Amino acid sequence: MTNQRVKSEQLRVAVFGLGYVGTVTAACLADLGHTVIGVDVVTSKVDALNAGSAPVIEPGLGELVRSGVARGRLSATSNAADAVSVSDIAVICVGTPSRASGDYDLSYIRRVTTEIGTAVRGRNGPYSVVLRSTVLPGTTDAVLPPLIAESLGGEGGANVGFAHNPEFLREGTAIADFRDPPFTVVGTHDARVRSQLRAMYARVNAPFIETEPGVSETLKLSSNAFHALKVVFANEIGILCKEIGVDSRAVMDAFVQDRKLNVSARYLRPGFAFGGSCLPKDVRALSWLGRERHRDVPVLDAILRSNELHVRHALRMVEESHPRTVGMLGLVFKPDTDDLRESPVVELAQTLLGRGRELRIYDPYLNVARLSGSNKQFIDKQIPHLTKLLVGSAQEVVATSDVVVVAYDSPDFRPALAGLNGSRRVIDLAGVPAPEEAPGYAGIAW
Repeated sequence: MTNQRVKSEQLRVAVFGLGYVGTVTAACLADLGHTVIGVDVVTSKVDALNAGSAPVIEPGLGELVRSGVARGRLSATSNAADAVSVSDIAVICVGTPSRASGDYDLSYIRRVTTEIGTAVRGRNGPYSVVLRSTVLPGTTDAVLPPLIAESLGGEGGANVGFAHNPEFLREGTAIADFRDPPFTVVGTHDARVRSQLRAMYARVNAPFIETEPGVSETLKLSSNAFHALKVVFANEIGILCKEIGVDSRAVMDAFVQDRKLNVSARYLRPGFAFGGSCLPKDVRALSWLGRERHRDVPVLDAILRSNELHVRHALRMVEESHPRTVGMLGLVFKPDTDDLRESPVVELAQTLLGRGRELRIYDPYLNVARLSGSNKQFIDKQIPHLTKLLVGSAQEVVATSDVVVVAYDSPDFRPALAGLNGSRRVIDLAGVPAPEEAPGYAGIAW
């Protein structure tokens, strides 16, 4: 790990995949002064970016995209060959969804890598292929080089180097996380690629970790598994504290003051289950890896089960009063994003619907018409008639529901919750600033 300053230079970068990670990466690299072209098979995303509009919701991203396009540093295409022809680095940011077994589906990575290899054929000069997607250890070395070699068809002249460069971006704070990360990690065997990525991130003030691809791949998985574990750990402590009459938030407020042993206060708050596009699938992948290698990993195996039990615990709390109509304030897995993938609140809503409850849902971050890609596919499969359940305000949810479930804290929710005085049962999954002693109020773990 080093902190030495490297001279910044303008690079030509092609970013494959314009989802959350890809769009943020492309816009932020353009903001650093590089010339970036995004690549995606979804033409609506390409058209949106070329028009100066972010294809996904993320605070500050729209402004960054507009600026990059206006300055001529950011553009997009659906043609991989065109992108490779005007770039020296390909950064792969496509999805790696879970298979039923828990392993990653690498079909998007394989397709994109093959397209890059075909486009590189006959190219003069070196080219770099950088994998930013989350994968199992060994993927960068075992999957990318053979696909490129096969695409080249034995033709010479192409000098292609490879690296794994994991992202540590949280939806809702992704731009700040890109600009001020805990570290920049590059796993590669190629000194040229390492030097190139040093220059690409020269203006990012963070320790630069040079390592092997297997280490960087495992570091990413380990980080996400630990974040997932912290959420479940705090929730289990919260439930135990509630059973014995101890204030779990007071316990955790003291617990997180120990910052010397790699404890992050961000996740150590009793609340609802974790969800989203990263933590569930990465924990599944590590559990699959243990089974595949015939090694017991009981703590990892227990994380998702414990998380599911927490969802069931919330379900029991909702159904204790046998409500006819349940109002839900929030549906996305966390505020400041429109991501619904593997949201535990979606799972809770789906179960309540299956048990015959009527739902009223309000989420200020959710615009069904703007959902796209895997996010839209997920909600179409889980709650295909979501638009019929949505209402226009938090006040309407509270006024028309027997029980109100608060998924996260939002200024949009607080006026509607104020002054209920027990007229509605409120199930608080997030620790909103509400009077805990108020009649009808129930926190999930405090």
